[in-house]
Amino acid sequence: MERDVVVSDPAAAGSSAASFAETRVICRVCQKQFAQYTCPRCNSRYCSLPCYKGHSLQCTESFMRENVMDELKQMQPEDESKKKMLDILKRLHLEDEMDSDGEDESVLSEELIQKVMSGEEIKLEDLSDDEIKRFRQALASGELGKMIEPWTPWWKKPSARSISLGPDGSQLIRQVSVEDTATSDPMTDQEPSINEIPEGPESPLPSLKQLTRVEPSPLLAVHLVDILYSYCFTLRLYNGDWHSDPLCASTVALSMSKVMGEDAKPETVPEALTACIEETCSPAYRHTGGFRFAIGLVDDIISILSLGHNALVCALSDFHRLIEVGQSMLKADKVGKTANAGSSSKLRGAARKLFFMTCWVHEQPEEAWSPLARIVEVQKASLEELDSGNLRPDRKSQQQSKVVIEEL
Repeated sequence: MERDVVVSDPAAAGSSAASFAETRVICRVCQKQFAQYTCPRCNSRYCSLPCYKGHSLQCTESFMRENVMDELKQMQPEDESKKKMLDILKRLHLEDEMDSDGEDESVLSEELIQKVMSGEEIKLEDLSDDEIKRFRQALASGELGKMIEPWTPWWKKPSARSISLGPDGSQLIRQVSVEDTATSDPMTDQEPSINEIPEGPESPLPSLKQLTRVEPSPLLAVHLVDILYSYCFTLRLYNGDWHSDPLCASTVALSMSKVMGEDAKPETVPEALTACIEETCSPAYRHTGGFRFAIGLVDDIISILSLGHNALVCALSDFHRLIEVGQSMLKADKVGKTANAGSSSKLRGAARKLFFMTCWVHEQPEEAWSPLARIVEVQKASLEELDSGNLRPDRKSQQQSKVVIEEL
């Protein structure tokens, strides 16, 4: 058994009881600095966070396992977030019944469909009152969206499993086009190229110590789930091409993410997902697919987390670029400066949060994401159970939940 190295202050050696207060212990990990902290599990003395992470792999793994188990234990059928989810489902079913009464006029005319399919420009003044009404109904119901070829998210492609970034988090290989040789202006680039996998940071990521002197919040993993949901929602809503309207896309992203848009601080994964799903099922976004679409977005989060560190950094970098371009476009807008000032402030704050989150993710160990993905996966199973109508889980489902906890 190792013994702590003790150093006594020579000046205080002749003192009585006060000499014991001056006795200091050397860090058991680096053996260089004085130990300021004690591990609550093994009582090892250490001087800093890096030394804590390296003092005992078994100890840090047990700490992560306990966090996961605590999170899973909160996901019981009696959870408040589950009750809230039930209310959302009941409201959706009620709205579906009300909408079904007036579906006879929601069909587009053949002539209007042909115009849309041929790519012909359609202006409201060219349509009759009846066609305007039908067009708006089709837009709200998502009928027009069925005419667009479905987009395959980059995190679902095989190439997403082999993303390479440098040790400092920056992009190793950057695609250079002819336009890159000239000065690039996001305001004049009408049709920027969309890569199969979004690029990582263009410059090395700074360490968290350079950004703040305060210890990062232990809730950042929960907030990451909220941010990933908003990112996946925005990309799917714009069929993968947020470049087509960065300002509106960034506005949608902030309305979906309570962490970025409202400075919310959810404390559990169910709480974060419930707020996002509630917004997805709201009248503003219900046309996207409602609760079923929300479950698909939760699956997107699991996919990105399962891909690991590099995919997360690329996703957050892509999200950060979206917010920055939206902010640039808002600054260039000369109309409504007073109203734009508040929106610009929100976008600026969201960009800072995304950059900090990217740096935080970069410093986390690769093994941190598998447990978080498992937590989201359990929550997805709970949502699917609610959607199928099994509102009261039987003994079998409760036993499966226990098995999941024991397995983790």
